[in-house]
Order: sequence, then structure tokens, then C-alpha cells
Amino acid sequence: MQKFIEDNSLRDRLYIFKDRKEAGMLLAQKLSGYKGTDGIILGIPSGGVPVAAEVAKDIVLPLDLIIVRKVQIPYNPEAGFGAVGPDGKVVLNQEILNSLDLTKEEIDQQIQITMDKIRRRDKLFRKGLPFPSVKDKVVIIVDDGLASGYTMLSAIDFVKRHKPQKIVVAVPTALDRTVDRILPHADELVCLNVRSGWSFAVADAYENWYDLEDDEVISILKYFHPDQE
Repeated sequence: MQKFIEDNSLRDRLYIFKDRKEAGMLLAQKLSGYKGTDGIILGIPSGGVPVAAEVAKDIVLPLDLIIVRKVQIPYNPEAGFGAVGPDGKVVLNQEILNSLDLTKEEIDQQIQITMDKIRRRDKLFRKGLPFPSVKDKVVIIVDDGLASGYTMLSAIDFVKRHKPQKIVVAVPTALDRTVDRILPHADELVCLNVRSGWSFAVADAYENWYDLEDDEVISILKYFHPDQE
């Protein structure tokens, strides 16, 4: 049976985290039971990396990245109609896709653009190194929030195919409907700030919100992997 953990005092509240670092520190408190276990933290770049870094520091687990990315709508890059995993597997949000007037060529083009970005990020952030073994491990997948959740579904699908002991999804904020979408696919879902309503933005949980530059992600990774240049 899937386990769901939230902070009821934060339900439907806005601007409750100073920044991603604070959100990660608070999230780590809910994950303290995994401290020192045979596990690994996988951050989703870019916004999930500083959150994941604080969790990894606090519960003393190794940090790596799982590079998944939403497939952007051509005329609205803030929104997506699916996601692509590290190995190129595509997960489509058919409900959204049915409402878009996109040709097959446009869909295929956006998927190819997404795959190219994943390859670039893997080379930049992970130096093209093999994905770490997660077999029989507790895998905690961290992002800075869940909107539609399809990027997280893609990450879960990829990890699940590598036979982990347990998959834990940990995010500071999420839409309630997305929590319901994700929970059946994970063993445990930890979300501090669950919000309802038809309008949702991950950014609305943070006082200080910005898009991370690549250099900031690389700097965080160097803290955990100082030998990788």
C-alpha cells in the first residue's frame, strides 16, 4: 500500500518556503527515517537539484541526477504535453495532447528537441557517466514541485525498470490532483505543501523563485563529487 506524507499545516498556503534550499531542509525532516540507509537521492535538474542537495546532506545519502524533461508545447514553453526519460522513453499526456492542434510532425519535432536537451545536460552535468546502480536500493526522487507530474512519472518509470527496493517521491509542493496521479506509481510520496484549485504554479510556494543557471547546478554537484572535473 502506498504511503503519503504531507504537512497539514501547509495545505493550500502560498509562499511558504524562503527558497529551494529551505524547502530541501524542511523536506529532509520528513525523510529522516532514511538517514544512513542503503539509498540514493536523485535530483531532477535544474530546479530539483538544490532541494535534493539539502536532503542528501541532512540524511547523509549520495546524490546523483536523473535527467528527465518535459516535452514543451511549441507556443507555450512553460507547459508540456509529456516527458522524456534518460533513455529516450516518451511518456505523453494524452489528455493535454488531444486538446492541442499539433501535427504529428510538430509533436515529433518537440520530442526530438527534448531528447537533444537531455543528451546535452547529461554531458554537462553527469559528464556522460553511466547511471548509478539502484538495484535493491531505496531511491528518493526529488524535484522542487509537481505541476502536471509527467516529468516525475517519467523518472519513476525509468528507475522502476532498474529494480530498486523502494521508490520514494519527495517534493516541497504539488497540486492535489497530481499527488493522486503520482501516488499509485511510487511506494511513498512526501509533499509538504499540497494545493488545490484549477490554477497552480510551483513558483507560488517560494518567496525567492528563479530559473537555475547551469553553473549553479554544476557547483552543487562538485560539492558531492569533487573528483569529477
